[in-house]
Amino acid sequence: MGNIQVINKFLAIASVVVMASCGSETSNNLVSEKTGMNYNDPRLGGYDVAKVSEQVTAPGVQFVEGGTFTMGATDEDVTYENNNAPHRVTVSSFYMDETEVANVHYREYVYWMTRTFGSDYPNLVTAALPDTTCWRKALQFNEPMVENYFRHGSYAYYPVVGVTWRQATDYCKWRTDRVNEILLIKAGYLKKNPNQVSEDNFNYQSYLAGQYEGAVGNKRRDLDPTGGGKRNVRLEDGITLPSFRLPTEAEWEYAALALVGQNPVKDTKRRRGEEIVTDRQVYPWGDNNSTREGLNNQYQGEQLANYRRGAGDMMGVAGGLNDNADRPTDVYSYKTNSYGLYNMAGNVSEWVMDVYRADAPDGDGFNPFRGNVFTKVKTIPEDGTIDEKDSLGNLPRVELTQEELAENNIDYRTSDNRDYADGDTNRINSMQYEYNRDRATGSTLINNNSRVVKGASWNDRAYWLSP
Repeated sequence: MGNIQVINKFLAIASVVVMASCGSETSNNLVSEKTGMNYNDPRLGGYDVAKVSEQVTAPGVQFVEGGTFTMGATDEDVTYENNNAPHRVTVSSFYMDETEVANVHYREYVYWMTRTFGSDYPNLVTAALPDTTCWRKALQFNEPMVENYFRHGSYAYYPVVGVTWRQATDYCKWRTDRVNEILLIKAGYLKKNPNQVSEDNFNYQSYLAGQYEGAVGNKRRDLDPTGGGKRNVRLEDGITLPSFRLPTEAEWEYAALALVGQNPVKDTKRRRGEEIVTDRQVYPWGDNNSTREGLNNQYQGEQLANYRRGAGDMMGVAGGLNDNADRPTDVYSYKTNSYGLYNMAGNVSEWVMDVYRADAPDGDGFNPFRGNVFTKVKTIPEDGTIDEKDSLGNLPRVELTQEELAENNIDYRTSDNRDYADGDTNRINSMQYEYNRDRATGSTLINNNSRVVKGASWNDRAYWLSP
């Protein structure tokens, strides 16, 4: 997992994820295989089934085919933290950003926040800004980076740094809204609306709940004979995309290793690929255990990632710079791994969703993740309808109650499961726990807000480049 001190300010937003669809065809003959009733027929009730074969692909992402792999350490545990013991897991297929989120992308978010909330809620704009003072060191001169790195056009496609986990999560939510807004505009269901202010802004969840109209374009025909004749787009129509989010640690590590590149016979239209678990690899670039290009070509000997070679050696010697970057560099630098993802080692460390614990969860070996806090959209008790959106345009959400949890046969007893089965029997308000280590008893700073970072950065040694 790398350095568990996740308060380190040199952290970029981890690559954003949107889940992949199964891609199966749906009732081309528009007749139910189970009842024989026609779909999309108002005379038979108007059950509306869209002709959708697969979801559209979001901009800037690569498909990551899921599978099984051995998650965890590939080298000696030099820090003796035992926080990444190898264990076999399976990860579902998903999409992931091909690059780190760059300054130009995050400035787009800040610009939108300023235009939409700057007048009424300037504190929201301030809260979205990255911490540019993260460059400052007591014995280094980095003021030009403090002043220029985030804003100057020359750094537009360098990875944004100085963002917190909460800022990264908020960025993902904003991206969900903007991507689905433009999809609806291109499909003609919304018109462009540059005058969105405060609560009158396109919010994907509020739109699906019927609490946002905006600049209305064409509406879909409502086939329900008791309906109003026209309706908004629904999730079932297959026009919009699921929510963006940070990847889980397992997803990030699986995507970084890209073991698909080791499969000797890959799946094609002509043949089935091999079901084989190859040797473990240390770095994202495959079997090569060196950080340099080993193939006999024009790139032979060049560094494959942006990292620190040793004390005082950040980039090599003038006239023959080995990685050409003393700090972060362009997000499209270096070779991609076998999934087409850039900089899954080095450049900047990246946030993932998981709450940190030394004993990583296995989730029964399937899509492991620690950090679930189960919520639902708040409803009005009298009639069960969705409560009104808040002053920022968001639907209010609440945690599941004990009564609701008791009605289900589930393996958890509270809605907040960040510390579920972590062995912490002496927890005090979920904020501190006792542990025995090296025959001494003490307390740690690890709590339910401690998040995992991955990937190492330009300032880390080669040991941390392993996913």
